[in-house]
Amino acid sequence: MKIVACIKYSLTLSELKVDPATRELRLATTPQRVGTIDRNVLEAAVVLKPEGSTVHGLTLAPAGAREAFREAIAMGLDDLTIVDSTNWAAGGPMATAAVLAAAIQKMGDVDLVVCGEASDDGVTYQVPPRLAERLGWPLLAYARNIALAGATLTADRDLDIGMQSVACDLPLVLTVTQETNTPRRPTLMDAVKAKKKPVVVWQPEADLGLSAEALQAAGGVTRIAQEGIVIARKEQLFQGDDMKALANQLLDALLAEHVVAE
Repeated sequence: MKIVACIKYSLTLSELKVDPATRELRLATTPQRVGTIDRNVLEAAVVLKPEGSTVHGLTLAPAGAREAFREAIAMGLDDLTIVDSTNWAAGGPMATAAVLAAAIQKMGDVDLVVCGEASDDGVTYQVPPRLAERLGWPLLAYARNIALAGATLTADRDLDIGMQSVACDLPLVLTVTQETNTPRRPTLMDAVKAKKKPVVVWQPEADLGLSAEALQAAGGVTRIAQEGIVIARKEQLFQGDDMKALANQLLDALLAEHVVAE
């Protein structure tokens, strides 16, 4: 059995800055890393792996970012394939799904694809269903308590109205949540072994036959504008030796701003 874990090289949102003058997002200087939910993806893929099977990582990222995925590989991947995103601008979830589908088809004989329900930064929830549509496979989303018996996967789907128990034959696309499992922490030996595992870099056009123009056309999204939110701090300073009076001043200020209610 061949399992593919789709993981994302996401923006670190806690370090995303906004230019106060232009309100433009400073994306170029925002560090990126493997997303938080992608650790749950890796854990699910590795746990489901039957004896004699393989788990392959798949991501869209700059080729130079390969070292950022060493911990992901150490969690149990047999190898990692990076589709180089350096020279093309992602056109949204549709374009991402097109690239992932082309890569999965190139890998061949894939039985199960595991994704996160949504990425840390995009949060569109669209890539897994669009990927399943392109592959022509069923989608089993928001899965918990996952089990694999032969060619049938069973899971409890975490829905707003309750839990739904389902079973589906492979191949299929599976999505997990941060509540699905507790990701493992790789050991030092796992990290050493990860350095010897192969990392393959594919180019969208040369290896997958997807030109930048084709990806843009597949995107179906035109960005009109993008603007960050700038929140000015109040910068109020309360001074004095009477702590009770200072506390009352602070409370009055919070009441005036409707942060707290009487």
